[in-house]
Amino acid sequence: MRLRTVLGEVPVPDGPVLAHEHLRVDLREPAGRAPDPAALLDEETAVAGELAALRRSHGLAAVVELTCLGMGRDAAALARISERAGVAVVAATGFYHAAFHPSYVAGSSVADLTRRLLDEIENGLDGTAVRPGVIGEVGTSGPTPSGDEERCLQAAARAALHSDLPLATHAHLGRGGLAQLDVLTAGGVVPGRISIGHQDLLDDALTHRKIAEAGAYVAFDTIGKTSYQSDDVRLRRALDLIEAGHADRLLLSADVSRAGYLTKNGGGGYGTVLRSFAPRLAAAGVDETTLHLILHDNPVRFLTSGEAR
Repeated sequence: MRLRTVLGEVPVPDGPVLAHEHLRVDLREPAGRAPDPAALLDEETAVAGELAALRRSHGLAAVVELTCLGMGRDAAALARISERAGVAVVAATGFYHAAFHPSYVAGSSVADLTRRLLDEIENGLDGTAVRPGVIGEVGTSGPTPSGDEERCLQAAARAALHSDLPLATHAHLGRGGLAQLDVLTAGGVVPGRISIGHQDLLDDALTHRKIAEAGAYVAFDTIGKTSYQSDDVRLRRALDLIEAGHADRLLLSADVSRAGYLTKNGGGGYGTVLRSFAPRLAAAGVDETTLHLILHDNPVRFLTSGEAR
């Protein structure tokens, strides 16, 4: 098996994989809202340094970087960070939720949007030769997608089928994940190629089980963001999934999305899962084999296998 990374295709590396992060992102100007000057992450040296330190201390192997169209993506910067850190980085294409859609989305058909995604998949991102290894984070902002968001999901599904890339979503505050799954599977995407995002923001074990039972991945990917959700709740819900027999559907990450989350600025940084949350799972009785499944096997399977569960 091989990963499509910002430095080309590489053999799947050993070690943990963070399933939803941002290494370069700009969310300062959402449509219809006051600009947030802090919603920028543009510190290549600090980001590369954190990743390199995690590679040395915890064996970090790879990061799935889900900055897509409308989010300030910079594929050349991702390649520089990956090379400096010695950590594989998988880049993304896709459309985020409606507040960050490029202006052309509103007037585009599903076919138009699909063509844009396939152009990036086939020809490279941001004027570079870097090709994405994942479609995401395709977003919705409520319990059901808006019209534009639904077309973007449908386009993502078509692009996923054409390219055989996996697909990761942004379910705003954890809401709407089942509706996303319905749209994507109606478009023909196998659930095992889908990761439903931000489910750790939703204190709802039943929804998590439904997503897992359908065969999709349940992303607990904002770990450490305690202003949104307590990590105690995240831990309980993760243990619920594991105890229900769905450890093979769980993905973990921290979704570092602004400079304030970096360790140099007082945040938990990219090591939150490996330094804090995984040890808490172990202390709660999750064995090493299951932790390896969650931290390595699951994200690798999501990125590479397309299994039909």
